[in-house]
Amino acid sequence: MCGIVGYAGHRDALPLLAGGLSNLEYRGYDSAGIALCTGDDVTVYKTVGEVDALRETLPDSSQATVGIGHTRWSTHGRPTDENAHPHTDCTGEIAVVHNGIIDNYDALKAELEAEGHAFKSQTDTEVVPHLVEAERAAGKGAKAAFEGAVARLEGSFALAMVAGDGEEIYLARRDSPLCVGHGDGETFVGSDVTAFLEHAREVTYLENGDIAVVTPDGITVEHDGAPVERPVERIEWEADAAEKGGYEHYMLKEIHEQPHALRQALSGRVDERHGSVDLDVDLPEEYVRSLEEIQVVACGTSHHAGLYAARLLESHADVRTTVHVASEYEFTGGRDPGRTLVVAVTQSGETAETLGALRDAARAGARTLAVTNVVGSSVARAADESLYIRAGPEIGVAATKTFVSQVATLALVAVHVGRERGVLSAVEASELLGDVRGLPGAVQRALDADQQVREVAEAYADSEAFFFIGRYLGHPVALEGALKLKEISYDHAEGFPAGELKHGPLALVTEETPVIAVLTEGARPDETLNSVKEAESRGAPVIGCHSDGHGEKFIDASLEVPALGEMEPLAANVYLQLFAYHVANSKGRAIDKPRNLAKSVTVR
Repeated sequence: MCGIVGYAGHRDALPLLAGGLSNLEYRGYDSAGIALCTGDDVTVYKTVGEVDALRETLPDSSQATVGIGHTRWSTHGRPTDENAHPHTDCTGEIAVVHNGIIDNYDALKAELEAEGHAFKSQTDTEVVPHLVEAERAAGKGAKAAFEGAVARLEGSFALAMVAGDGEEIYLARRDSPLCVGHGDGETFVGSDVTAFLEHAREVTYLENGDIAVVTPDGITVEHDGAPVERPVERIEWEADAAEKGGYEHYMLKEIHEQPHALRQALSGRVDERHGSVDLDVDLPEEYVRSLEEIQVVACGTSHHAGLYAARLLESHADVRTTVHVASEYEFTGGRDPGRTLVVAVTQSGETAETLGALRDAARAGARTLAVTNVVGSSVARAADESLYIRAGPEIGVAATKTFVSQVATLALVAVHVGRERGVLSAVEASELLGDVRGLPGAVQRALDADQQVREVAEAYADSEAFFFIGRYLGHPVALEGALKLKEISYDHAEGFPAGELKHGPLALVTEETPVIAVLTEGARPDETLNSVKEAESRGAPVIGCHSDGHGEKFIDASLEVPALGEMEPLAANVYLQLFAYHVANSKGRAIDKPRNLAKSVTVR
């Protein structure tokens, strides 16, 4: 979603802010802007479109050493120059950038207009600089005025403000993420660390309710009016881990990073010989044995990972597991919160709906576990326990390596819970862990077939629609395959249980609608083959991801998956990622930044 950058130091702020905005492009946006402190007022540059369009409006250099910047994802008002951030007050002395949504902006705007304030945009954000202006007119300094304005806001937000006559950046956080990077005589601000990682590795994450003042010398933080110390964490991954590394797109790079990501996820956690795992989470045996239900809350790709994990948890841990779209979640139905574990799965750790669901569960009294990729993220701080998938930075909007890492990590959870409950023997656990440990090699074999997948994708790229089918563990993979294709190619694609084909969707099947089938172990291939035959008899071309030769004579394009037990559908998913990528690339789509989508959805 929206991205925030800021700089206070001794260097020219302009190129640092522009570079930070470029680093945040992966989040998805429709306009961009920068505000520089130039003495008595602020100078603002902003435009609809990409950061490159903004760069065309910028001078070569500036004298400013303090400034803020923003990439906007529209929530209030269309993408226009006027609606782009930063927004200023009537005097031009205050500039504000904002992620999130201000729920009471209508009432505040009406009040401010009645007092004579003139608004230039349709955004909710613009009320903030005008509120600060009103507070300053009452005699308050910049910090007190900012605090007074924030106190009147309802909703979720991350705010950064500069005053033209100052050398500070003022920050406020409520739900939306905000962090600060510490350099040598300079301080950076970002909605995530990617904004400034090449300049600062020591990072402070603001907590909900924090108000902070950033200067070149560092940061001071207050919470409920009292000074607080927030810990400084060191970011260990290299800045170039977020670069393309010779690949045409981030997405393709991240698809090929999956073997490494899996090894990272499993490293130090698996004892295959004894059938045990070490997750470093506090889930006491007595509590695990008492569980009546595990609820998984997630969105998008993470939801599909949860569906896969639910099958593993029910079959190996003998505990009822339900998977909920986070935006629809309610803790209801007479459940006992003391015997319910709620697992929030989110790559970024900042997904607003997932955070909201987790907090609802916590308020009901349920124990919560976050499964996320980002240390220090909002969900990690909000949950009782956190389990990291260790996939490294994922820049492409369409999730790839984080999906397989989420499922692998959740498979370890299934082993842990099953062993603690006494329903999974060491031998059974060792067999499952052996399959999980075999994933990096199996994924690499699928990646080695990239050219074959490309040929298949280009052969069917101009089809009218695509239908993905699978059963059991193949079902969430079919859903994920369809999601990847529609996300980046803009083609119509649907995924559903194979048995549902004859309950309606078969009416859409023609010679121009390829059916992509998951025919592996763990996906009930013999039953799925019946649906393949139904599609084939209607003239539909069939692309099959199969193992042990399942249904080869009914398949027009064959993609072989190595033997890997219940993890075979996960290996098949790599073929579907490559298929989606090559279809989209053949059409010249903006693969890393598909239209209308954002990497991290931080508003509800």
